[in-house]
Formats: sequence, structure tokens, C-alpha cells
Amino acid sequence: MGITHMTTIHSTTLRRSAVHAAPPDELAQRYQQVRRVTEQLGAPLSPEDCQVQSMADCSPTKWHMGHTSWFFEQFVLAAYAPGAERFHPAFAYLFNSYYNAAGTRIARPTRGLMTRPPLTLVLAYRRHVDHAIAQLLANANESLRATICPIIEIGLNHEQQHQELILTDIKHLLSQNPLDQPYVDHPQPARSGDVAVPPLTFGEYEGGVVWVGHDGEGFSYDNERSRHRILLQPYRLADRAVTNEEYLAFMEEDGYLRPELWLDAGWATVCEQGWLAPLYWRQLDGAWHQYTLGGVRPVVGVEPVTHVSYFEADAYARWAGGRLPTEFEWEHAAANVPITGNLLDSGHYHPAPVKAAGRSNGDPGPQGLYGDTWEWTQSHYSPYPGFIAPPGALGEYNGKFMCNQFVLRGGSCATPAAHLRATYRNFWPATTRFQFSGIRLAEDAP
Repeated sequence: MGITHMTTIHSTTLRRSAVHAAPPDELAQRYQQVRRVTEQLGAPLSPEDCQVQSMADCSPTKWHMGHTSWFFEQFVLAAYAPGAERFHPAFAYLFNSYYNAAGTRIARPTRGLMTRPPLTLVLAYRRHVDHAIAQLLANANESLRATICPIIEIGLNHEQQHQELILTDIKHLLSQNPLDQPYVDHPQPARSGDVAVPPLTFGEYEGGVVWVGHDGEGFSYDNERSRHRILLQPYRLADRAVTNEEYLAFMEEDGYLRPELWLDAGWATVCEQGWLAPLYWRQLDGAWHQYTLGGVRPVVGVEPVTHVSYFEADAYARWAGGRLPTEFEWEHAAANVPITGNLLDSGHYHPAPVKAAGRSNGDPGPQGLYGDTWEWTQSHYSPYPGFIAPPGALGEYNGKFMCNQFVLRGGSCATPAAHLRATYRNFWPATTRFQFSGIRLAEDAP
């Protein structure tokens, strides 16, 4: 193990990536705000909570805090603040995730074995990096600011991704504990009888030749570009997400026991894993309950179903006589919908009851497109026309994962509101259930 050296990120790389950053003073304030949220998410946890890794797909909270700091140290300070010393020579190895061009790293499944450095030292590392970034922004000339500000903008968006992962990963960890203790204490959510489930209705969309992808105004990731035209056939999209009550009907009609509803790989997974319900659901005294970040609670029928895999979403859609939307149908329907909803900023950390369908109350488009649950699409995660991953270490951000993944859209109750766009493409393998992922139905228009 040794100190790794970063591949220099040239300004031409950033221009090719079309990264847009806020003015330096505004960016400095945003930097402080984003970094503060990360530590607020860790505040309810003990040092022991922050240490443990519950499965290979999850990481300890301590590692997330160190990794997001390493990102700024590696890609900003090491390259553009020559007087800034590395906080610890081993941290480049411990907190690299998958950036091969940035050097070697520990194996992902072993992150939870790092009892050292202690959490206190990782928090000191964050303070060290924050001070150095503030000094660099304050003292940089105009030319240097033009170079580093886009990289810092990427780093802030990267940290917001890890804020969501902190919540999903700690939920999976705490759910393994037989004490069923909550991450935070929240009031009991609405009961099924308190809110009526609005009928599932579909909005009609004419389709045609439409533009999809990011238009270059403001920040976006490379996988959202380039903007291009596609042909959409006329389609219908549900005005709300599928609820727990509706998913229970699928379960009660033996949805998990009927191979004709499942893709072959999905059926093999159901048989191998013994799936009979969404992740975190369990039966207590003859009734379904679920582990939430507020503890174990009865399943509320009017809430959107969440923690289902692509395979489960696809099987449910087939059982219901519909299908999952394509990512482009979803984006087309969301183009003029405000980015509001039950997101990380609400502090609930759990899907809220669905609202009345948007087209019946005059709102533009469907309800709940943003927040509550990420919505699976039937689209494979693939590059857009003309996509070229930028050279250097930051070019390893998205393009290298364009294989064996499906696209999700819309964000969840754990996603920061400022992090979302209609063009944002999340992606996970078809078996993933520990993310806040749900279902919205689509149909071909008659």
C-alpha cells in the first residue's frame, strides 16, 4: 500500500463533461450545507452503528463519511492545492471506491472490517478537508476557480448520492438487529383507514418525436447526455404509484408462487432467496409489518410499496395487466412536473400516503413522480447516442456500470431535493431491494 497519485483532470475534460458550477461564493456556502447534512445523518448513530457492514452492497456510515472526504482531497486538493498535505497516507487506499485510475483500494465487502481508523479520526479528516477546501476557494485566482469549481460541484452531487446510501445502508444494518430499534423516532404514520386510496387512473400521452436527456443548463451527470430525439409510441402512465394494499392483493393471489408471472432470472431468484414479500416485511400476530427507519410498524395500505426489486416490479405489472414504463416515457411525462414531494429534506425517511391523482385535481401530470420511492423502468442502463466517458479518474463515474442494470427514475424519501432532475438516471441490478424502489404502471395507448 502506498500513497496514490491522481490522474490530472484537465479543463478540456470538464468542458466535454458539460459540468456547470455555481459562483465560488455560492458554491462555498453550498459546500458547507451539503457536508453538514451528511454529519446530521450520522448524528443518531453510535460509533458501533457507523462501523458495521451488513452485506457487500452496503457500506459502513464511517466509510461513507471518509470516502466523500477522500473525493475532495483526491480530485481537488491533491491536484490544485500543492501545499495541502494528505491527512493520512493510508486514507487514499482505505476510502477509494472504484476509481482504478486513482490507485488501489480495499475490497468492497471488507469495508466493515476497518475498525481503525476510529470514527473520531474520520470526523477529524472531514474537518481537515473542509478547512483546506475553504482556503483554496478563498485564495484561488479566477483561472484556478474556473478549474476547481466544476470538480467541487461534482463532489457535492457525489456526496448527496452517499447521503441517500447512508440511510439505505443503515436501514439494512439495523433491520438485522433482533432488538428492532429505530434509526430515529418518528410519529406513527397514517393508518390505512385514515386516508382513502385514490383509484388508479392513467394519463394519456400522444408520444411522437420528443427530446430526452439533459439540455446543458445547470449541472448534470455524463450519463444524462447527450440530449437527443427519440420516437415514443402513444402510451398511458399511472397517475400514482402502486400502494401496499394493491401489492398485498398480488401476494394474496399467490404472486410469488406463479412462475408464469416472472422473468426466468426473476423466478430463479425467488426460488433461491425464498422471497414471499417485499424486503423488510414480516408477519406478526397474523398481520404484515415492516421494519422502517422509525422501527417496526404495521404495513400501511395507502403508502407506496417500496423495497421491491425490478423482478418483483415486473411480475406485479404483468399480474396487473400492465407493464413498467420506459425511462423515456417517464421522463416525457415528468418534463413539466415540479420537483416537489416527500424527499430527504422532509426528514420523514419513509414513503408517505399517496395523494389523489393529479389529473383529477388540476395539477400538471401524475402525482408523486418525485420522492417516496424510486420507480423502476423497463429500460436497460445504456449509453445515450454520442456518450463518451471523460478521460481520467472521474471518467470512471457512470459509464463503466452500463451493463446488467436497469434505470430507476424520480428519487425517494432519502434523496435530497436539490439533487434531482427529470433527466436523472439512477441504476441498479434487477435483484436490488434495499433501495427505496417502487412501482408505477404504464400501458400502451389503445
